[in-house]
Amino acid sequence: QCLLSSQSLANQYGTPHSNISTKSGIALLYNEETNNTYDVCLKLTKEVLTIQKLDVVCTSGSETQVNVHLLRTAGDEVTITVRYLREVPSFLKLPLGSPGLDHSRVSSPLFDSGLHLNGNGNNTAPSPPSPSANEPKYEKRWLDAVCLPLLMARVSRYKAGTDKLRCNCFEVFALDGASTNILQFCTAAESTDWLQAISTNINDLTQENVMNKYCSSDDQIVHMGWACESPEGSTAGRTSVFKFLALRGPYFYIFRSPPISAADWGQAETTYNLYEVLFKVHKLWMAEDCWLQARLYLGLEHSPEQQDNESLCFSILVGHGQSHTFRVELASDLAIWEKSFQRAVFLEVQRIRSKSYMCSSQGNVLCFTIDFGSGFTCSEGTSKTVLWQYKFSQLKGSSDDGKTRVKLLFKNAESKQIEMKELEFANLTAVLHCIHSFIAAKVASMDPLFMCSQSFSGNYMNS
Repeated sequence: QCLLSSQSLANQYGTPHSNISTKSGIALLYNEETNNTYDVCLKLTKEVLTIQKLDVVCTSGSETQVNVHLLRTAGDEVTITVRYLREVPSFLKLPLGSPGLDHSRVSSPLFDSGLHLNGNGNNTAPSPPSPSANEPKYEKRWLDAVCLPLLMARVSRYKAGTDKLRCNCFEVFALDGASTNILQFCTAAESTDWLQAISTNINDLTQENVMNKYCSSDDQIVHMGWACESPEGSTAGRTSVFKFLALRGPYFYIFRSPPISAADWGQAETTYNLYEVLFKVHKLWMAEDCWLQARLYLGLEHSPEQQDNESLCFSILVGHGQSHTFRVELASDLAIWEKSFQRAVFLEVQRIRSKSYMCSSQGNVLCFTIDFGSGFTCSEGTSKTVLWQYKFSQLKGSSDDGKTRVKLLFKNAESKQIEMKELEFANLTAVLHCIHSFIAAKVASMDPLFMCSQSFSGNYMNS
């Protein structure tokens, strides 16, 4: 079992070090059902996002405090008998003409605290005499209204089921589906700052709950998290849906909900072999521009008001021309997914070392092998006699018909001439993706910067 609760993990191994964001501030909360907006106080900790609402509480008055305590501890259902009290209208300072109004009474503590109930008074009225010891006093205080656990939570800046981006707004959803409703901020910078802080805590909690030490070296979790899947093309009746993605061992997983237990990993909606998957970012980020890359990783590039619908999207291209398109909320999320796919594919190629596919050429059944050490080999399907062999560096180009046939162009090491080999495969896309994975892993293995970054001593990878 590779996932445990945050509490059990902390109890057994202590809390791993991570850059936890702790924040507090004021925002607007918009309820789409009631169409109401009001101020709330946000408090972000390592594991919880708390939303506080302004309320009036009794701070003194023994009898009132006892009654409040009784109500709070009475259980889920309370029966209250109400009777008319002539002194109440005067206490609340109701308008003239209210039943039982006694103008001789002093102004009420409730009114003077700033709370007006059906009254038109103002705060400039003379201060009343000091109340008796048992007379209640009231104050406005921030009280917890919603406490949303961040473990496996997700955030969204888009209207549900659409690609329509909300301006300076986002919503947080807990694992059980509970929501904060829509949080609004005054500026895009403030909205992005809160979004980044909450996302950081969610990602850190996810990392802490990955138990790779109990998984074999071939079954390690590289990365996982939420992304919104967009319908392909102009598919009628389909809307964007959040999916939970995971890179684990030899597979790329797509779930409807996060895998909490070991059994949940067998309930994936779809799985793909990593070496037959091609990861593609929709927007081209120039790797040579170190400043742009730094802004991308920090989430500073393309603020929400500048982003188009494809600026934070990536596609997973799989066999037989199929694909999945996913959208993330921050540029830093996109960068993490790209780096994680590179790492996961590299590890898988290192693990399997070679992959063979049956193919045909000029009516003959052949076996085409991609080997991390030796390159490309083609042999007879029955006798295994090697017909030709080339290194990765000898592949100079290729072309295909988009269906089953591919032409590979190799440079002969002795004659320096280009030699063309035409092969036909049942699943050409998977073969081409596999070739890409092996060549990319080969190039990466000769890059000292990449290899240094593969010291998997962090939270995800267990060295």
